[in-house]
Formats: sequence, C-alpha cells, structure tokens
Amino acid sequence: MKDKTLIVITGPTGVGKTEATLQIAEHYGIPIINADSRQIFAEIPIGTAAPTAEQQRRVKHYFVGNHHIEDYYSASLYEQDALKIIDDSESKVALLSGGSMMYIDAVCKGIDDIPTILPSIREEMKRRLEAEGLQEMCNLLKKLDPEHWEIVDRNNHRRVIHALEVCLQTGKTYTSFRSDTIKDRPFNIIKIGLNRDRDELYNRINQRVVVMLDAGMVDEALKVYPKRELNALNTVGYKELFEYLDGLTTIDEAIFKIQSNTRRYARKQLTWYKKDVDIKWFHPDNIEEILKYTRTLLQNPSK
Repeated sequence: MKDKTLIVITGPTGVGKTEATLQIAEHYGIPIINADSRQIFAEIPIGTAAPTAEQQRRVKHYFVGNHHIEDYYSASLYEQDALKIIDDSESKVALLSGGSMMYIDAVCKGIDDIPTILPSIREEMKRRLEAEGLQEMCNLLKKLDPEHWEIVDRNNHRRVIHALEVCLQTGKTYTSFRSDTIKDRPFNIIKIGLNRDRDELYNRINQRVVVMLDAGMVDEALKVYPKRELNALNTVGYKELFEYLDGLTTIDEAIFKIQSNTRRYARKQLTWYKKDVDIKWFHPDNIEEILKYTRTLLQNPSK
C-alpha cells in the first residue's frame, strides 16, 4: 500500500491556480512543487506570472526562479528533481501545481527515457538549422527516422531538431525511445482541475496582461532582448514584445497579440486536459469543496 499522496492542481493559464494552491498548501502545511516550465527562469518573473516574494513567504515553493534562461532544462530533468523532493519529504502529502502539461505528466506518468543531448550536438543542430533551413532538417529526419517524420509537427522546428539531436547522438531513431508506457509511482495521485466560465477566464487573461505591462514587463523584455533566440524566451509575451522592440508593432498591438495568444494557449491546455479522465474539476473559489474532496480521498485512497 502506498503511504504518500501527491495532490496535483492544474488548469488553464490565468484561471487562479496560484491563490487556490496557496490556500490548500497552508491548510496541509506543506510546500508547493511548482510545475511551470517558464517560471523556473529567474530573469522573467513578471511575464511568467511567477509567485511573488510575498507569496513565497507565505508558502515555500520549489522550481521558481531556480534556473537561468541560458540553462538547459527539460521535462525529463524536472521529473527526476520533483520525484526526489517528494521522496525526501517526511510529509505523507505533497502538492504539485502548475499549467505545464508535460511537467505534470512527467511526474504523474513518467516520460520516455530520452537521453540528455550533449551541448556539442545541440550547437551543431542549431548551426545546421540556421544554415540549411527547416525544410532540409525535415528531409534529414525523414531519412533518419521516417516513422517519426510521419507524425511530427514539421512546422515546429524545436520538435524536428530535438528528434534529429537524439538520432545523431545515439545512432538510433527517435521512435525507438518512445514507449508511452505509464510508470508506476510510489504514491497515490489526486488530480484537481480548476476552470471558470469562458468569458470570465478570458477577461481575467486580458486583465492580467495589462497588470503585467504595468508591473514592468517591457523593461523585463528589454533586459533579455539580447538573448531573444534562447528557447526559454520562445513563449507568449516575450515574442510579441520583441516585435514591439524591433519597431514592427505598436505597444497596443503587442498587448492585443499577447492577450489573443494567451487565450489560444488556454484553449490548448483545456484540450489537453480533456484527455485525462482522472481530473476532478472545480471553480477556483470553491476551496472548501476542494479540501473536502482531497480529505475524503486521503482517508480512503481506494475511492
């Protein structure tokens, strides 16, 4: 019988995960294991809506500002680091919260044992992409791994290049590392999904973008602008502000694009979540209902 339980709180961007998770963490007296692939970067707290210093004083957080934008980090590394925190904890209850679907799946289900790419291989593929273009990289992938070439998004250069990196480093196909097998975890898992009415969610997203800009997001983007090609900055908010800093759009156009693209990302998240039948959905304000549900499952893990 498993003696630990992981409570997972997830939901679309802007829904209100941060405050709800803080209240649940305070109730159980446990830290928060953050599951956001961008909030780990110390240089971009405003644009990623990272927990503030005050919120981190309320509850200890892991994986907030603990890396730099130049650092290589992946869902596989996150899986290892998060599992160690859960394993090392003396508490019978752990709490993970965030909206990065791959990070959550990495902890709950495990991800394929794809090797960490050597810096030399990564640099080589970066140079080849710049010199030869995405179409040639797709052609190379078709030659090295035709099976993965059939299913990969060939307009997404990061996915194409990553598959090629694995092929070139290992001498094997990327497909050979894809098992999609759910790994057994030494803890029970309770999944909580937070959602709101669509109009309510969209209004919150639009307003949050305005708050971010007022808080200094343009200055934050300006500081990291010289490193704009880094993967860490290939995210909603910075891409649009980089266009503004390049003089390609006005600030109002940039704000509109950030709001629109953030709403689109929220829809993408919700589509992903629909595949997971284990998620129990709540409105973020219904903390008492969430606590009642978690307490029931903690007392009766088999339910």
